[in-house]
Amino acid sequence: MYKSIIRPILFNFDPEKVHYFTFSVLKNLRFLPQIFLPKPLEDPRLEREVFGLKFKNPVGLAAGFDKDAKMFQELSDLGFGFIEIGTLTPKAQEGNPKKRLFRLKEDSAIINRMGFNNGGVDAAVARLKSKKNVLIGGNIGKNKITPNEDAVNDYIICFEKLFPVVDYFVVNVSSPNTPNLRELQDKEPLTKLLGTLQEINSKKEKPKPMLLKIAPDLSDDQLLEIIDIVKDTKIAGVIATNTTLSRENLVSENKSETGGLSGKPLTKRSTEVIRFLSEKSEKAFPIIGVGGIHSAEDALEKLEAGASLIQLYTGFIYEGPELIRKINEQILEKM
Repeated sequence: MYKSIIRPILFNFDPEKVHYFTFSVLKNLRFLPQIFLPKPLEDPRLEREVFGLKFKNPVGLAAGFDKDAKMFQELSDLGFGFIEIGTLTPKAQEGNPKKRLFRLKEDSAIINRMGFNNGGVDAAVARLKSKKNVLIGGNIGKNKITPNEDAVNDYIICFEKLFPVVDYFVVNVSSPNTPNLRELQDKEPLTKLLGTLQEINSKKEKPKPMLLKIAPDLSDDQLLEIIDIVKDTKIAGVIATNTTLSRENLVSENKSETGGLSGKPLTKRSTEVIRFLSEKSEKAFPIIGVGGIHSAEDALEKLEAGASLIQLYTGFIYEGPELIRKINEQILEKM
């Protein structure tokens, strides 16, 4: 029903407006998914224990969809095994000027240049205090106005404030939409950033898993550096991958828009990165695979390449909530 009726209607309107309209519908008409969508699949065989946390199934929602932690409960009800909120910054910021979100229908893709638009970490923390039976990841970043040399302070602020209300953390230095942010992926600043956060984390009574989200545009040499950094800083794992700056083989009219590209064009590259990290590190740390998952087959490829868990974003928008169930069904069949 989603692909045949709902999606064609929604895709006639501006993507960002549709996003907030969908939020409003799910929030105020929470019973609708129960009427129009298949019941989420629940099976104890789908449970996964990764970096010390128990996930009810391995299919999560990637950061960027519920930036401000306004819909995590409703989205969890659709069948996701975990929800990642953010990217959150210490202070609220509007993000980049609109229009900043573009569909590439012929490519089953999206380009966004949102720019960490969010209401600030304090507002999200207040909402997260009401969570029930939802495993939450907190994706954290820096404010646009914060220079890179002071970025670590922004990450510390977000870490400290979110610590009581999230289950794991994701350090985002790979978004292409905040000026110079990706420079923090270089070995020296990244080691300093992760090392500082891990030092603070280690002093907590119960430290929480810390992950690093990386770009798909890194070279093999840079990926090898990432492996070294993960081992040196002892963070829990990696999320591979964020959006790409590549525009190879696109046909849609919006292909020249600036921003990060997500969706089917990213499927192969993100899987390559997962396999590279898994093999070269000899499976030394867990990987959450994300990027271009539009089918159960796409998800299984990432799991077979070395991912312990997977996340959806653009595939969720194009394929609908049924994709969550289809992936979990295929996982059970493979077992």
